Amino acid sequence: MVTFKDIFKSSFLENMTSVSLFDMTVALVLAFCIGVFIFFVYKKTYQGVMYSSSFGTTLIALTMITTIVILAVTSNVVLSLGMVGALSIVRFRAAIKEPLEIAFLFWSITVGIVLAAGMVPLAVIGSVIIGVILIVFVNKKNHYNPYIVIITCTDAETEKRAKELLTSHVQKCVVKCKTVQKGLIELNLEIRMKNDHTDFINELSDLPGVNSAVLVSYNGEYMG
Repeated sequence: MVTFKDIFKSSFLENMTSVSLFDMTVALVLAFCIGVFIFFVYKKTYQGVMYSSSFGTTLIALTMITTIVILAVTSNVVLSLGMVGALSIVRFRAAIKEPLEIAFLFWSITVGIVLAAGMVPLAVIGSVIIGVILIVFVNKKNHYNPYIVIITCTDAETEKRAKELLTSHVQKCVVKCKTVQKGLIELNLEIRMKNDHTDFINELSDLPGVNSAVLVSYNGEYMG
């Protein structure tokens, strides 16, 4: 007589013991800890306009999910083939707002793969080194970063004086956009400052004929 146990004995019950409970627990705990570290680095290095905590939580979940997937794949050859077929139909439509977010996604996936493969020192030491490098270089303050100065003035003579004053205080000044209306001129200029002082904006706004002067930091991409 065939029992319920006999039906699943060849596959299901054998797969239950293919990965030990201890290995799963250690791998998932390490994946969670390193995922939290990746989330911390992402939060410290984020330079976008609107910070989204959901993306940071996704990094933690992605690290743990990848660990589970690789543990399953490495424990069963047949399952690995089925997993490849299942994942091949998945399509991700989430937009990447910052180029650096791609690095964090690959970092989370890589850590999950390495942990599931049993290379714990590589995952831990590698993550620490990557995190330190990102924090140091991404958060490095540099007055050579580009800025945009928006000046509105009344006539061409005022425009000339404003540009001369601005050129004398910055290292580089390039006109990006110029809008002329009756009685109004608007200039958008890309500048590279000599230092961190921004007092020249106050001097620009005090010039006769200048209606306003605005200093804006931007990422170097300009749409004219």
